[in-house]
Amino acid sequence: MKMIVAVIRPERLQNVKDALRCNGIMGMTMVPVKGRGSQSGINISTRTGTLRVDEIDKMMLEIVVEDDQKQLTIDTVKEAALTGHIGDGRIFVIPVEESIKVHDE
Repeated sequence: MKMIVAVIRPERLQNVKDALRCNGIMGMTMVPVKGRGSQSGINISTRTGTLRVDEIDKMMLEIVVEDDQKQLTIDTVKEAALTGHIGDGRIFVIPVEESIKVHDE
């Protein structure tokens, strides 16, 4: 199994969830996060000057899938999260040794 951790723009969350559902990938954990990537934040110009924001709101998705669904999950997230601008996100793939349901006896 693999855990796909995707950090994406919050406004692309619904697109990503819908695309994953269409491909039969249902389970995920969604966490609002703040961070910055290689762009080190953004500059916002106002009437009073320029403000540097280096903590940008993002959504982090954790999706555990079987090995044979790894590439489909990555491709689906990439396509659905893409805006074509810097800051679209990042995807990490982590091996999962075991998954245990809490309610199982």
